[in-house]
Amino acid sequence: MEHLQQAILWLVDTYGYVGLFVALALGNMAVPVGTEIVLPVAGALTATGHLSNLGLTIAVALAGELAGGSVGYAIGRFGGVPLIERYGKYVHFTHDRLLVVHRFFERWGTFAIFVCRFLPVLRGVVAIAAGIAEMNLAHFYLWTFLGSLIFCGLLILLGNALGAHVSAVLPLLHQWAYLILGFVVVAVIAGIVVMRARSRPIRAR
Repeated sequence: MEHLQQAILWLVDTYGYVGLFVALALGNMAVPVGTEIVLPVAGALTATGHLSNLGLTIAVALAGELAGGSVGYAIGRFGGVPLIERYGKYVHFTHDRLLVVHRFFERWGTFAIFVCRFLPVLRGVVAIAAGIAEMNLAHFYLWTFLGSLIFCGLLILLGNALGAHVSAVLPLLHQWAYLILGFVVVAVIAGIVVMRARSRPIRAR
């Protein structure tokens, strides 16, 4: 696993935006690329001038997420559970993890796609599970876009702020990135709940 993540970082460092796109696409097809590390590094490479533009870096990362999510959705839609049962073990996508995602779908509906964008492991396999469930594509892309925009944007901005010092804090980022982003998604969910509660008409007693 560690060797794979080192190879992915080399890919981004060597091939720039093409490498970043490929890394994020693979990360959404159940390949454990370590996006919580790749994204801050991409931000740092932008700060040091290796990548040309911060907005473009975020846009390429988002495009990679959507492209990989599309392939993952197609894999789930047309390959189904038998494909996962046969080949999922090679990318650590077990039947148990598929069940966890389905429980999220039952609990949150299509909004589960947004929630899973911030959860380790599940963010890489949720597109496949959505394909298996034959989720509405408009909802799938909406929540994937919004969740990925926040996830990629924040981690790239963090790496950009750290600049050349990002390598010194990569171990901490690996441990705390998802926790920080977890607080973000909880805040977003809380905000949605509050807005829905306020929008409900008050019934006269």
